[in-house]
Amino acid sequence: MHDINLENGDILAKQKELAKKNEDKLARHDVKAINVMGAIGSGKTALIEAIYEKIKDDFEVGAVAGDVAGTDDYERFEAAGIHAYNLNTHSDCHLDAHLVDHSLSSMPLDILDLLFVENVGNLVCPADFPLGTEKEMVVISVTEGEDMVRKHPKIFSQSNIVVINKVDLADAIGVDPEKPKKDYHEINPNGRVIFTAATKDQGIDELIGALELETT
Repeated sequence: MHDINLENGDILAKQKELAKKNEDKLARHDVKAINVMGAIGSGKTALIEAIYEKIKDDFEVGAVAGDVAGTDDYERFEAAGIHAYNLNTHSDCHLDAHLVDHSLSSMPLDILDLLFVENVGNLVCPADFPLGTEKEMVVISVTEGEDMVRKHPKIFSQSNIVVINKVDLADAIGVDPEKPKKDYHEINPNGRVIFTAATKDQGIDELIGALELETT
């Protein structure tokens, strides 16, 4: 049941408290968690699948498939061999720490090394709700245009990594990926930008390095 009592504090304070509990739970199980955010169609699921294919021999990987409705991404994760949990918000345009806590209770944390939390497709709402993950990754695609960072500064300002996906289509649609990269570094000079084409295995090794998932 999704029930957050806000009588004794504001919503952000409560969310931070719940996120810290998730962070502590993941730490106790030694699970590295990554919040994967981005608009619908940016390629979040495809990137997770591509990363998994390269690290599956060395990491036990789980994924929370966050969507308003449906099981499409969950079924893709399951088919790939990822330990998956389907998390539908029904009306909310984001995941929150309380919902993620419920999903953690249903995941095999004792055997996982890595957990991807794929947020609901949105570049606005998820920025306000910490989940307790170790890293925040935002995915955009060149098909969304060159102004995505300028239009949604908050989510990019607090992210660790930005993935600019589908760069193989950039020339065809007349988009310069360097422009959103420049915009991102202007608001977040400490973040890292990776260019990828998830379905063509372009940039995936670099992304794995940025997420500190290399094997020894």
